[in-house]
Amino acid sequence: MLLMGEGTDMTAATLANAQGDDAGAPARADLALRIVETAVAQFGQYGFDGASTREIAKASGTAMSSITYHFGGKEKLYLACADHIVSVVSGLYTPLLATIRDHPPQSPAEARRQLLALLETFARFLLSPRSATFAQFVSREQQHPTEAFARLYDGVMGPLLETAILLSAVARPSLAEAERRPLILQIMGMALVLRLGRACVVRTMQVPDLDPATGETLVASLLATAQTLLTEE
Repeated sequence: MLLMGEGTDMTAATLANAQGDDAGAPARADLALRIVETAVAQFGQYGFDGASTREIAKASGTAMSSITYHFGGKEKLYLACADHIVSVVSGLYTPLLATIRDHPPQSPAEARRQLLALLETFARFLLSPRSATFAQFVSREQQHPTEAFARLYDGVMGPLLETAILLSAVARPSLAEAERRPLILQIMGMALVLRLGRACVVRTMQVPDLDPATGETLVASLLATAQTLLTEE
């Protein structure tokens, strides 16, 4: 079974290098993280070509030379943004994946429970404010994939999807793999609309914003629908 975060994490490597052994290391690590989080937002909003390293440095409260020092340039900073997203998002699933690895499902009901736990974690993250800037960055890579998309997919998307597909084999044993793959894409797509289709969701739910109560209603509906799709007739 694939595990998340097995690829190179440029952000982690950058932060580790920044920490070093001297007294100023924590400040350098904080600055590197601040730069990459600012860059995720800037790249997400303006794209790679539209984003300015000068503006990223300014918004980070530092000089242009800091980007060169920590990341080597715009291209490597962009890839570090993808690695940062992988690091944060994959961290959400580490306990669940460890449970699935250590205790593989022995029945369709158990497989559904584990798969729904992955889905709920995904949905709740998409409803959180933290996912907003990540979603903009990832959405651009979905439309015009670069090396950053390969890191995003290999680091978090692929492992999550492949784990869900493996669990669906136990939950829906009558389905062939060629049927289970689109099924999982459809189920995950229902969660993605909570962030990528947020404006439409708000209008349809007739609320001014996705408040906690509306979010709970949407998550409950999502899980109930997924439960039905993952149950043999």
